[in-house]
Amino acid sequence: MKFRYLYLFLFVGILLLSACGQKEIKNAVNWPINDFTFTDQANKPFGLKDLKGKIWVSDFIYTSCTDVCPPMTANLVKLQEMVKEKGLKNVEFVSYSVDPTVDSPQALQNFAKRFRADTKNWTFLTGYSQESIENFALKNYKALVKKPQTGDQVIHGIDFYLVGPDGKIKKSYQGVKNVPFDEIINDIKTLQ
Repeated sequence: MKFRYLYLFLFVGILLLSACGQKEIKNAVNWPINDFTFTDQANKPFGLKDLKGKIWVSDFIYTSCTDVCPPMTANLVKLQEMVKEKGLKNVEFVSYSVDPTVDSPQALQNFAKRFRADTKNWTFLTGYSQESIENFALKNYKALVKKPQTGDQVIHGIDFYLVGPDGKIKKSYQGVKNVPFDEIINDIKTLQ
């Protein structure tokens, strides 16, 4: 009789511990991000080491974009505000410029101000070659970035990417229309 209670107690304890320990996003892709050091909007080095142990949401934008980047950035501002309202800590935002020859740190700083992005936890990155960002996006994010030979518009994806404290991409979300804000917030909570 005593052993039956002991087994029952152990079984319930294991169930509780396994339920509490679930900190995984369902169907996470778990793509690792290779180490990088780029230049932020304050003209300072910023890299993967600065994001170690943090949850972050990233995207690809550029300051002279005439179509998708303004709504993407406005939507990321809204997400940043929601993160603050919900009191979620240790969450960063990272926007990679896909037009680094045009997007100087000052241009990125002006862009951030234009959208009222809070740069306390939102970093805009540049300081690499066009070829480097195209390769970086493809290898790490499985995302296409391509600057055509003519014109000033750059081809790039429109997703937001959630990266866990382990430095791996967990999930991507539509960043222009029908942004699943509540889903992103819930996924961030899961990773905390």
